[in-house]
Amino acid sequence: MTRGSGRRGRTATCPDESAGPVAAFARRLWELKRAAGDPSYDRMREEFGALASRSALSAAARGRHLPSWETTWEFVRVLAVGVLGEDEEATRSTWRRQWERARGAATGEGPVPVAAEPGTPRRGRGLTVAVTAAAAVVLLVAAGLVGSRLLGGSAPADESIDPSLAPLVPGDASEFGGDITVPDGTEVPTGSHFVKTWEFRNVGSVPWIGRYLRRAGSFGGPDECTSPERVPIPDTRPGESVRVSVEVRAPDRPGYCQVYWKMVDAEGRLVLPNHRAVFYLVRVVP
Repeated sequence: MTRGSGRRGRTATCPDESAGPVAAFARRLWELKRAAGDPSYDRMREEFGALASRSALSAAARGRHLPSWETTWEFVRVLAVGVLGEDEEATRSTWRRQWERARGAATGEGPVPVAAEPGTPRRGRGLTVAVTAAAAVVLLVAAGLVGSRLLGGSAPADESIDPSLAPLVPGDASEFGGDITVPDGTEVPTGSHFVKTWEFRNVGSVPWIGRYLRRAGSFGGPDECTSPERVPIPDTRPGESVRVSVEVRAPDRPGYCQVYWKMVDAEGRLVLPNHRAVFYLVRVVP
């Protein structure tokens, strides 16, 4: 999948903020999506890891009804934090206040105190998708950003969470163990080959047999890192850890590339759709 793929349906129309507080809030979501490159809602779910249905994400930016806070945060998290690299805690606080104001204005009740959200999984900061390789590396170093990981944990409680985000096999779960080789932001020469290795732990009750990591999408310039479309995951019993490697060739021009991977079965079906993708991010230098 390449950037911008998966788009379908009619072109989204910018909400008219003069129509009321709900439309004004939707316009801010719409503008955020545009600033993040206007990815499709399918891509926001399948590649970026938004834990909300496509219809809920789409409705949030139309402005007819105020989305739940859970849907709002999934919309904002994958774009503002995951794509634009904004600080997660500051972003959550800012958007929660905006959502509370919109809800208060729409109901006539005024803003209500923001309560803690028990059970909502914590997220690692996303990586900035920079315009140039130099900008990408500067932001990574300055902000201390780390990659999105294939984590365990359930989605926030929300009526709009898509049931299809449940594991393909009940009881299946994965925990990210770390980057074994090529940490995010590593410099690699143009045209060179390198091997990226991750570690995962089977924390569920289902043995992993016939599993693969499949390339799910990428960010980068016109030249991207090339690699197999999928690599096998050694059979792994519950409680065991496993390392998975992929051979990568850097492009022939300087820049950067960031490629996402998700776990699938032998038929290519996502086995843990509610888990966020792993990726590698390298800076390609002359």
